[in-house]
Amino acid sequence: MGQGQADVALATLRECSRNGDWLCLKNLHLVTAWLPLLEKELNVLRPKAGFRLWLTAEVHPRFPPILLQSSLKITYEDPPGLKKNLLRTYESWTPEQISKGGILARAQSLFCLGWFHAVCQERRNYIPQGWTKFYEFSLSDLRAGFEIIDRLFEGGKQFQWEFVHGLLENAIYGGRIDNPSDLRILRSYLEQFFSARLLSSSHSAGQRKSRGGFFPPQISLPNSCAILDYRRVIENLPEDDRPAFFGLPANIARSSQRIVSSQVISQLRILSRSVATGSKFDRELWSNGLSPILNLWKKLNQGSTLIHQKVDPPTESQKSPVLSFISLEQFNAIRLVQSIHQSLAALSKVIRGTQLLTPEVQKLATALLNQECPLTWQNKWEGPEEPMQYLRAVVTRALAIQSWVEHANRQALLSDILDLSELFHPDTFLNALRQETARTMSCSMDSLVFVSSWRSPIAQAKLQVKIGGLQLEGCSFDGVHLCENQHDSPSVSAVPTCYMAWVPQVCMCS
Repeated sequence: MGQGQADVALATLRECSRNGDWLCLKNLHLVTAWLPLLEKELNVLRPKAGFRLWLTAEVHPRFPPILLQSSLKITYEDPPGLKKNLLRTYESWTPEQISKGGILARAQSLFCLGWFHAVCQERRNYIPQGWTKFYEFSLSDLRAGFEIIDRLFEGGKQFQWEFVHGLLENAIYGGRIDNPSDLRILRSYLEQFFSARLLSSSHSAGQRKSRGGFFPPQISLPNSCAILDYRRVIENLPEDDRPAFFGLPANIARSSQRIVSSQVISQLRILSRSVATGSKFDRELWSNGLSPILNLWKKLNQGSTLIHQKVDPPTESQKSPVLSFISLEQFNAIRLVQSIHQSLAALSKVIRGTQLLTPEVQKLATALLNQECPLTWQNKWEGPEEPMQYLRAVVTRALAIQSWVEHANRQALLSDILDLSELFHPDTFLNALRQETARTMSCSMDSLVFVSSWRSPIAQAKLQVKIGGLQLEGCSFDGVHLCENQHDSPSVSAVPTCYMAWVPQVCMCS
């Protein structure tokens, strides 16, 4: 379906219904707007006893739920892993397709295509470090790549690697990518897997393997056009993928496992929610479910003056952009803390029976009982989704900003080591630094570029900050302060202090 076969499909459906035949309609996710007509036709059919209708579709949010409910459903998911992916690819190719023309470079190029396709798909297990998002690399991309290689080897003409790079990057696989960083990764893969150096028959197997870059030690391209030889190579691969197969550090596996665990825990929390939770007022239920949050908030604010502190709104003055940002950040932090305190205090009074239940308190209690952060809080600052983590993050940052204000009043802010995780809006701080740099250098903000240095201060910078507390998740850093054995390193690694600044683009060019 999806190519104008709607009328033919309905006619075939009626014919198969009358004759008691079987009919399969594929890719219904491409014609969701037509599916109501199919439902209507199914309701008026009077099929013969042997009639069966098979429907195939990928997951789609607009697929009619009534059609799903009236069907017997079978879900199929491809087994994960590079090895399984490559085996599926070579099961879809015939021996004649691999050995066509007896051209060794062609057979090896097809193996590189299969490996490239598998790496692109399985790399999606490492989002957001592998790809920044989930891309729909599909079997149609593999077919298009096969056709390109097949045509370029026709007639014994010289193979054009740049042609393959351009089509796969711009028209096929790269056509699905909308992130510049992901596009650079794809381009790197293309240069590794589709090159004359990798496939040159003058190199020995070991040389080809080392030049391949991302091929694991188990891979040595066969000097053969027989499909069985390539299947033997695939069978020697381990069942479990290793991050090195994708050019990724070993500790990314731990990061991926932690993300998956967090998703599973989040789903379990959703499943454990009571249907009636928060739908109506139940003093005992609310008291038991909300006491941990109310007690945590009380504990977090013991000994601090945030709840009762009064701060005037920032006014237009001749302050520097950085100082103006700090003042605004402090004002918003205290206002957020006091807003949360007021809402939780109202909730506590309702539970104790000293205040009437209002729609606002009802919404707040419903969200907290469902382990969700209320929208009224998230609208003021988009933080963690779990309420207790959100409250800890708010108080921690609000207290840290007080220290920033003290350092700013002493004119010592830019000379100290700063931790951007102490801010509610670190990106705004960097923009304020950009604006102040432009004022200091009497130039436009558009002419400045952001630079960083891990080893020494930035010589060409008029203003710069020293940032500490930076961490890398699911990747490695070449600094001397990290563990040499990356296999034993944690998923999150601390990195050295970094200098950051905005400098004119002319300085970068020189």
